[in-house]
Amino acid sequence: MSRKELIKRYILFTVGLFIMAMGITLMVKAQLGTSPISSMPYIVNLKFTDISLGVFTILWNMILIVSQILILRKKFQIFQLLQIPLSFIFGSFVDFTRYILSGISVYSYISCIILLFLGCFVLALGVSFTVLADVIMNSGEAFVQAIAIKTGKDFSSIKVVFDILLVVLSMIASLVFFHKVVGVREGTIITAIISGFIIRFYNKKLSFIIDIFVADKNYETVN
Repeated sequence: MSRKELIKRYILFTVGLFIMAMGITLMVKAQLGTSPISSMPYIVNLKFTDISLGVFTILWNMILIVSQILILRKKFQIFQLLQIPLSFIFGSFVDFTRYILSGISVYSYISCIILLFLGCFVLALGVSFTVLADVIMNSGEAFVQAIAIKTGKDFSSIKVVFDILLVVLSMIASLVFFHKVVGVREGTIITAIISGFIIRFYNKKLSFIIDIFVADKNYETVN
């Protein structure tokens, strides 16, 4: 892979992070719960409103990165530390998209459902971009991968368990903070169920992005 192509792939990854942040913001606006991976920082943000969701997202990602290091120890690859600056970028994108979309308000349940599905499709598009970039995993996926490496278990099976655990932990945090379940609703379940299917659809339909806009054909020809 040439340096030019690598730069393009990181640009694609960063664009994916921005789209993901926009998807999360749209789901938050829908007020029906957000994705499992975002549910914990969202719940904590509902309690401590003086600190932004983006900051809590960064802190959550730092926890996941440190957990990867503790799980993998010597098997942890140094380049995975790139998750740290990318997490700061992602958290900043979350706050920025919340600012630019602050004018969106929904009142009817149907409007909330529509906005939720829109957010889900946008989030999945962003995830697809980060997958197609194929440079580094986001912190949530990398954490699951670390457990898969350590245990020898299947990634997809661990991912399902991880998502369920995130929802349960978010509900516990909600009960501790508010003495009732808030922030974890039908939208959280819907997102967990359909996101994988949407991402796979995008991955098949958007693979041309790599071939046309990212791949350095001159480098491939020379080498």
